[in-house]
Amino acid sequence: MQTIFHSQQDFAQAKKILPGGVNSPVRAFKSVGGTPRFIASASGSHITDVDGNSYIDYVGSWGPMILGHAHPAVVRGVQETAAAGMSFGAPCELEIELAKLVIDMVPSLELVRFVNSGTEATMSALRLARGFTKRDKIIKFDGGYHGHADGLLVKAGSGAATFGVPDSAGVPADYAKLTLTAPFNDLNAVDALLADNHGEIASIIVEPIPGNTGVLDLHSSGFLQGLRARCDREGALLIFDEVMCGFRVAAGGAQQRFGISPDLTCLGKIIGGGLPVGAYGGREAIMRQIAPDGPVYQAGTLSGNPLAMRAGLETLSRLRAPGFYEALEIKSARLVEGLLDGCKAAGVAAVANRFGAMFTLFFTTRSVITNHADVCDSCDADFFGNYFNAMLEEGVYLAPSQFEATFLSSAHSDADIDATIAAAGRALKKITT
Repeated sequence: MQTIFHSQQDFAQAKKILPGGVNSPVRAFKSVGGTPRFIASASGSHITDVDGNSYIDYVGSWGPMILGHAHPAVVRGVQETAAAGMSFGAPCELEIELAKLVIDMVPSLELVRFVNSGTEATMSALRLARGFTKRDKIIKFDGGYHGHADGLLVKAGSGAATFGVPDSAGVPADYAKLTLTAPFNDLNAVDALLADNHGEIASIIVEPIPGNTGVLDLHSSGFLQGLRARCDREGALLIFDEVMCGFRVAAGGAQQRFGISPDLTCLGKIIGGGLPVGAYGGREAIMRQIAPDGPVYQAGTLSGNPLAMRAGLETLSRLRAPGFYEALEIKSARLVEGLLDGCKAAGVAAVANRFGAMFTLFFTTRSVITNHADVCDSCDADFFGNYFNAMLEEGVYLAPSQFEATFLSSAHSDADIDATIAAAGRALKKITT
C-alpha cells in the first residue's frame, strides 16, 4: 500500500487557494476518485511524488515529453540559455532556428508564428481563417478539444467531457452559434452543415488523430481525405490541430502519416520540449495576413522566448535520428497488445485505438470506437476509474480519464513495458475478483 500522506496534505491546502485544488481540471481526479499525486521530480520514464512513490509515467505532461522527462540535452540547453537571459520581448536568433526546423519537418508549413500555448495557436489560426476567407462560421467535431477559447468550448472533449459538461458556462450564445458541430468520422453530417451554410464556412478544424476524447479509429474511413476535398470545393480552410499528435506519430505529424496537406496547422506540446509554447503556420498567402504584414492581429509578450525555443530545438532535432519513430512504434504496439491480452485473460471487454506512440484503451463491448458518442455511450467510465486507481497502486501513472490518450516516450524501456503489462494483469485481477 502506497503512502500518500503528503499528497493528501498538499491537496487539502491547494483546494483552499486554487479552484478545485488544481490549475487544470482533469488533474483533480474527479472522474476516477482518490487523491491527486503531487509530483516532486521526474526522470526518463518515471515520476516521483512528494511521498517518494515512483511511477512509470504514461501521461508525459500530456504529451510533450517524447524524449522522457528531464532529458539531459534539453535540460542543459535550457540552463545555458537561461544564463544569458530568459525573456527579451524582442527577436532572438533561436526563433529563426526553431522556425526553420519546424518548417523543414512539417510538410505543409511555409511560414510559422510562435505563441505560448496550444489554445493560443488554435484561437489565432481560426481568427486568421476568418480574416482570410471573410467568413464567420467554423465546423468542429463532437468531443474535439481545441483549447479553452470562447466559441471552441462547444461539445468539447478532454476535461469538459471528463466532467460530463460538453459546454462551458460563460461562453456567450453569440459566440457559440458560429461554431457548428458534427460527429467525427461522419462526412454526411459535414455535407449537411455545408449545404445549410453554403458560402459561410471559414474553416473546418479537426484533430487529425483525436486524443481529447480518447484516440479514435481512422484506419478505414477516408474521413480526413474527405474533409480536404470538401474544403477545396467550398473555399474553406482546413485546419489540422496537431497540438497533440504533431511530432508524435511521425516527424511531420499526422499530415505526413496520412499524406494530407492542411491549409493551416496548429502545434504545441512537443514543439516546446516541456516548456509552454505553441505555434501555427501554413501557406504563405494565408500567413502573410497576420500583423504586421497584414490586418489580422495577434501578439504575445512571451512568444518566441529563448527558453522555449531552445527546449524545442533540443527536442525536435533528436526526433530526426534514424529509427526514432520506428522504435517508438514497436514499443507502443507491444504495450497495447500486452494490455489487450491481459484484458482478454481477465474476461474484460476492451478495445484499443493506436497511432504511433499514442493510444487509448477503452473498456467497452464495442469492436470499434470511431466518435465521441461511442466513448460516452458504450465505455465503462466507472470500471476505468477502478482500473486507474489499481494501476496507480501498482506504480503505473495513467491519464485520470477514460477520455484521454496514453503517451509513450523513447525513455520507456522494454523492462518498463513488461512491468506495465504485468501490473495491468494484477490490477484487473484485483478489480474483477
